[in-house]
Amino acid sequence: MQSDPTTEAPSERADLVDALTKHREFLRRTVRGLTDEQAVLHPTASQLSLGGIIKHVALMESAWVDFILQGPDTMGPMDEAAYEAHASGFRVEDGDTLAGLLAGYEEAARRTDELVYSMPSLDVSHPLPEAPWFERGARRSARRVFLHVIAETAQHAGHADIIRESIDGAKTMG
Repeated sequence: MQSDPTTEAPSERADLVDALTKHREFLRRTVRGLTDEQAVLHPTASQLSLGGIIKHVALMESAWVDFILQGPDTMGPMDEAAYEAHASGFRVEDGDTLAGLLAGYEEAARRTDELVYSMPSLDVSHPLPEAPWFERGARRSARRVFLHVIAETAQHAGHADIIRESIDGAKTMG
């Protein structure tokens, strides 16, 4: 028996947004009640901080939305400047505040959620830019990009949980 795609699409889109919302909330919970000073601490062997993770996830989500909307040119060439920009996306800079980083993350999340619901098809795809971590000639559909954003958000929420526990013993995910 073949399913009716008109009933699947809204459910699939709601499932994508629900998964994103759940993992974003885990991540946001890791910084609840922290000061700006605590948000930049590196209490583990990693150089990751909670503020840096929030900043990175917002930038990553925005970059993938741009890719869906405009294609691979939005990612630019994979050169030294791109590697430095990626690394700086994990650093909390002078003038950044936790509230400001969270506001940026909220904006990225809003934009992503709107796109999930407004796209004519989740099958729209673009070729991936040339980069050592992408298979040559590979393409990514919007659906697959959204699944990647979910996975990366979940992974970083786990990192953040460990960092938060190292700061003050709080366990945000369990």
